[in-house]
Amino acid sequence: MNAHRRQLMALAHPVYLSLLASVAAGLINTVWVSRLGGPAVAAVAVATNTENVLLGVALVFASGTTVLVAEARGARDPGAVRAAVRGGWALCALVTPVVAVGGFLLREPLSRLVLGDDGPALPLAAAYFAVSMPGLAVFFAQNLVDGLLKGTGDTRTPMRLALLANALILALDPLFIHLYGVPGAAAATVLSRSVALGLGLLALRRNALLRKAATTPPAASTRAALRRALRTGLPMSLDFTVRQAGTLGLVAVVARLGVTAVAAYAIAYKVLYVATMAFYAVRQAASIHTAHTRGAGQDARRAIGRQALLVSGTVGLAAALLLAAAAPWIMAAFAAGPAVAHEGVLFLRCVGPYLLLMAGFIALGGVFEGSGGSPLLLRVTLLGTALQLPLAHVLSGLGLPGVALALALAMGVQCAVVAVLTRRSWGREEAEAPWARAA
Repeated sequence: MNAHRRQLMALAHPVYLSLLASVAAGLINTVWVSRLGGPAVAAVAVATNTENVLLGVALVFASGTTVLVAEARGARDPGAVRAAVRGGWALCALVTPVVAVGGFLLREPLSRLVLGDDGPALPLAAAYFAVSMPGLAVFFAQNLVDGLLKGTGDTRTPMRLALLANALILALDPLFIHLYGVPGAAAATVLSRSVALGLGLLALRRNALLRKAATTPPAASTRAALRRALRTGLPMSLDFTVRQAGTLGLVAVVARLGVTAVAAYAIAYKVLYVATMAFYAVRQAASIHTAHTRGAGQDARRAIGRQALLVSGTVGLAAALLLAAAAPWIMAAFAAGPAVAHEGVLFLRCVGPYLLLMAGFIALGGVFEGSGGSPLLLRVTLLGTALQLPLAHVLSGLGLPGVALALALAMGVQCAVVAVLTRRSWGREEAEAPWARAA
């Protein structure tokens, strides 16, 4: 097996399980809260979706620090590793109070913004936010700890921590919800994450690379390291946020097709997470591996990109074929009515081309992130989102298959632009690189 492919798969496998565990946390909460009635489910759904958006904020310091630590590891520069760690923690400490305190103070306006001015779900959402917003301090710190460990090449410990947190949520949710209602679900999540965070901090102390770096003078001041972490992580954060906004906008387009279409789309999109999380796992692996090789003075972007495409594309093709064949059974598993099931099956059978294109684009995105190309990638994402919504609006006359076609067309444009950027920037930099001339 190709060495780059082997490394990508070794890094991506634990990341994939971690991402699935994160999705499972929201599902676990929803299952237990559903016993409290529809308003409670709506309140928790709003709160967990808000947390997904705020994950983009965490990526500013978590993903940026991952790339910087991986690059310093490749260069075998413990001073640079320590600077990257200090910059990540400084940025986290700067951002977290603003988001956590601001979210707590604005919990009622935020709930009202999503749920409207009245209704039984409004006070429940505000009560959930009263616990979950301060708990963002734990969530953000946990993401940074995971990012630091991933930068050292350890993606297995974050996976174990994610699985532990979700096992604790599964155990604590019924008790806390029984005692405290909707806020109990938030409390169970925060407490479970706190346990995982404590063990994660212990893992940082035991990590050989980070332990060595802790005894080395930092290669840059904390202020300079903070600025570098921000400069590296901000485009990744904005890319994620733009994609989340595009997803929400697409729901508004689908809503024009009626309640049946919305229900079918919501179920189908949750199913797609099983595949798309694999693409993002490959993306993280490609970002870590690319940054590491760049730090070691090697420009292996083309080779890593090819292997990332192969791995992610294989998963995308398998997912497309499986969804097309198993769509009726998948929709039946969600106990969808005949009309909803029919719409969902159509969408799942038409979304294959989009999945294949997305697999390629997301995988190559990791190589861009690991080599400092995140700003370029962000522009491509903005272009794709700007195309996706009007295309979906126009093609929604064809129903959910039209929405799937719009997704594929917009993603096809993004893939074409990235292909051009890859040929131009990677080819030029390889020709100009000292190691390329020496060869």
